[in-house]
Amino acid sequence: MNRNIIQLLAAAALLSLSGAAHASSDEAWKQLAADVEAKCEKAAVTIEKPSATVDPFGSSHYGLALVTGKPKGAKGRIAQICVYDKQKKTVEIGSELDAKTLGLTPAK
Repeated sequence: MNRNIIQLLAAAALLSLSGAAHASSDEAWKQLAADVEAKCEKAAVTIEKPSATVDPFGSSHYGLALVTGKPKGAKGRIAQICVYDKQKKTVEIGSELDAKTLGLTPAK
């Protein structure tokens, strides 16, 4: 009977720990996404009022985002791919991709 009580207590302890780990993991994902968004938008210097859409999972080493907006001094909309190094917490941004390059223009 003591063995059953010990097993029950051990299971309860594991469940409570997994809940705490899950909660902190959710918070860590939110913080990562916020950092990716902020740094990618800041890096998109050729876009007026850039807006970053963060990939919710990224890859094992990188956070990923697509930054979109109006190019400074021009018409239309562009996008840039942004890569966030999870260890270094730095970003690199790709070149401007317009709607035609992305295949977003209406078919003729």
